[in-house]
Amino acid sequence: MVSSIVICSALTRMGQLKDHKLRQLRITEMKSRIALTGLLGVSLLFGGVAAARSAGLQRISGSVPEEIRTLGLQPVGRLPGSQIMSLAIGLPLRNQEDLDRFNDDVTNPTSPVFRHYLKAQEFNDAYGPTEQDYQSLIGFARSNGLTVTGTYPNRMLLDVQGTVATIENALHVQMLVYNHPTEGRTFYASDTEPSIDLATPVLDIAGLNNFVLPHPLIRPGIGSGDPAVPQAGSGPGGGYMGRDFRNAYVPGTPLTGTGQKVGLLEFDSGFYQSDITYYENLAGLPHVPVTAVLIDGYNGGPGNGNNECSLDIEMAIAIAPGLDEVRVYEGSVTDDILNAMLADTSVKQFGASWTYPIDGVSNQIWRAMAAQGQSYYNAAGDGDAYVGNAIPTPCDDPYLISVGGTTLSMTTGGAVYTSETVWNWTHRGQNGVGTGGGIGRYTLPTWQQGVDMSHNQGSTTHRDVPDIAMTADNIYVRYANGSNTNLGGTSCATPLWAGFTALVNQQAVANGHPVMGFINPAIYAIGLGDNPMCYFHDTSTGDNVWSQSQTKYYGVAGYDLCTGWGTPTVNLIDGLLGNLNNPCSPADVSTDTPRMVSAPHVLPNPARGPCNITFDRASSGPVRITILDVSGRVVRTLLDGSVSAGAHSVSWDGRNASGMRLADGVYVARVEGRHDATTQKVVILTR
Repeated sequence: MVSSIVICSALTRMGQLKDHKLRQLRITEMKSRIALTGLLGVSLLFGGVAAARSAGLQRISGSVPEEIRTLGLQPVGRLPGSQIMSLAIGLPLRNQEDLDRFNDDVTNPTSPVFRHYLKAQEFNDAYGPTEQDYQSLIGFARSNGLTVTGTYPNRMLLDVQGTVATIENALHVQMLVYNHPTEGRTFYASDTEPSIDLATPVLDIAGLNNFVLPHPLIRPGIGSGDPAVPQAGSGPGGGYMGRDFRNAYVPGTPLTGTGQKVGLLEFDSGFYQSDITYYENLAGLPHVPVTAVLIDGYNGGPGNGNNECSLDIEMAIAIAPGLDEVRVYEGSVTDDILNAMLADTSVKQFGASWTYPIDGVSNQIWRAMAAQGQSYYNAAGDGDAYVGNAIPTPCDDPYLISVGGTTLSMTTGGAVYTSETVWNWTHRGQNGVGTGGGIGRYTLPTWQQGVDMSHNQGSTTHRDVPDIAMTADNIYVRYANGSNTNLGGTSCATPLWAGFTALVNQQAVANGHPVMGFINPAIYAIGLGDNPMCYFHDTSTGDNVWSQSQTKYYGVAGYDLCTGWGTPTVNLIDGLLGNLNNPCSPADVSTDTPRMVSAPHVLPNPARGPCNITFDRASSGPVRITILDVSGRVVRTLLDGSVSAGAHSVSWDGRNASGMRLADGVYVARVEGRHDATTQKVVILTR
């Protein structure tokens, strides 16, 4: 049977119906459809679902860490049979091809259902597992001695608990203990993939290993005496805090996030309200209500991740000080936390500053968020360039917005934005500490397919990370009931983006429009448009290179695998809402900004020069050309003055010209105009 919604999609592409009638038909069909009964088989991103059968065991893959096999790990013991374990059993969504088609349409400005999101109940009726399947799973759990500890309206998850012995018997596994290969601890895992005597297809069983633990993406600061970090913020020790972030990214906007809520994923971490209040008072910010949403029996007491949790709250409030509320979701099981966030439809933007274990249900939840109009940001990681398959989860999932980090420079007191470079402390003596980025495991999403990957070392077949960035260096945080420090991490940038989205959604609602939802299609459309530099600070100096990735990756003009499209300008608020010609247009920018026509990517051996940097101006005006090293520090100034309209060329002989010689390495040529909008190219001096 073909559903009417599929027929409507086909008619849309064929142009057989007028827009208004098609819009009404498409929306009406979606909002009134009854959950379909049909085949459940679709491709899944994680795990595996054995075919439903009337009898016999169903094998569910994804529970045994791949590292056990690839590294030849041997067990050192077994979990005690009397130990209590908690599991989250996940069921697959129905009609998944239709869901993916809907998510494509709901983010497509030419679609009649553009930003006509589903309510939670509408999503459950159309795509959630059936009540019959859910009751079948509950019956299986209880008949095998497991206690049901949590059920969910969308029927995607069932929480159960039992002794190790009971779980081993129900799932036909043995729970073994291993030495962790990198973390100096033991972990447990099942000896084989679980099998269950149930005809209803099961997607995942979370909790059968703890090989991956949640890790906050926060790094202690190197120290205020380091000259490589501009200590120009308004906070103690020159750290950035409070209104510094608004001055840098959204200067002049009256938007504060009024009417919006930001949600934050926090594993067992907690916060002290006294720290948040102190930060607000110190920074001169209004007091925003902060609510803890406790999951899986967590008591809310501040734990080891308290600095992360406090930082996230403070960042969201700093850039969106008019928020109605910040909600902090605290628990221990990934899917349980994510499902609680999904169900809280009053929150339209979420931030997660952690890496953590995920499975197929996690991806289903992010797809559901996209359908419901919720934005989910996740930090891209703090381990510099991704190496091989060592990609921290969930940073490359195609249904979340991956956030990289920069080092921000401002005038004293955090007053005015001046520049940014890629955040990377490897160049300051902390090897492998810097913004995450690289090539992911998933097929290249449609919204990334138009990006030119010829200069950024990105992939044309797989998901590239990150999507965007904000500052991740020299950030002041108040935490632990009275402690404070300046620190770094992509965890700083992620809640800033969630807060920034609250500003966008405030404006959308004020204009009578729907909220943004999953913003990546819009972000990439703007980046690939005629005038991306109106909407992004193009962070094209620096890199996330480290000892195990010595040639990857570099910041370049446009999209790169360090900071994505870069950091937002205040104009991006209008851009995301579709106002791409207001407040700036290509003509405005070309008048004030020289356009670099050419610059070498590799200077040939042995000459290493000269480097001819060619640029043009649409009208006369000031031009400054500088050479920067990988940390973003200006090492040579080639031109600083006014030039006439037309084409110009400046030559730099990096070999032996007086005062120009530099060590072999990676440098960047930057051409700046009156508004400091820049175009940059990587220059490599070869031996």
